[in-house]
Amino acid sequence: MTTTSPQGHTELLRPDGSPVRVLVVDDEESITDLLSMALRYEGWQIRSARDGQGAVRTGREFRPDAVVLSTTLPDMDGLTVLGRLRGELPGVPVLFLTAKDAAEDRVAGLTAGGDDCVTKPFGVEEVVARLRGLIRRSGAADRRSASVLVVGDLSLDEDSHEVSRGGEDIHLTATEFELLRFLMRNPRRVLSKPQILDRVWSYDFGGQANVVELYISYLRRKIDAGREPMIHTRRGAGYLIKPAA
Repeated sequence: MTTTSPQGHTELLRPDGSPVRVLVVDDEESITDLLSMALRYEGWQIRSARDGQGAVRTGREFRPDAVVLSTTLPDMDGLTVLGRLRGELPGVPVLFLTAKDAAEDRVAGLTAGGDDCVTKPFGVEEVVARLRGLIRRSGAADRRSASVLVVGDLSLDEDSHEVSRGGEDIHLTATEFELLRFLMRNPRRVLSKPQILDRVWSYDFGGQANVVELYISYLRRKIDAGREPMIHTRRGAGYLIKPAA
């Protein structure tokens, strides 16, 4: 799906409302740092690797929606890494980074199944734009109304303030709506009581942090009653929302 980020640009999300995941692989730390910073600005989750072994291992654990992959790595070439990644993640889109004037690398990468190619030195904006196109075309991001947040079978329309689960309308108070919106903007992420207080109530309740527990209980009665639970407590850490099992 898509929504609008605080920075004002359209943000791609997975169909369950969680952030898009991208793996960046290059042996030059300056490149992985630069791209990771730019892609996090898009609201995406980023992992990086400096060699082929690390790329395959991280891909297996992280399950990215797209990969930025250098054709030259210290332990194996990018085409070998591509083959191993596709063994774990069939169909994952791969954007190759090739050296300047290395036309043969570009051709080989695309022939081997790479989806696109950018030559170093590159513009960060170009890499971001090409990745967005690859992610959309791959179906990893589900394009829906820009104002609608979706986690599992739960949807929240930020414009109309309508909330439903499994097609059934749910009526929330203004504070319950803001709390649910904060949770749904951060699916699968544990949010602490201080974070929730700061975002939903805009100031610290001091010793009255139990107001968060109270409103979480209100939400559970309306969102989870008679259904598989989506709102979870991580004792000593906070709360999170995720699709029902």
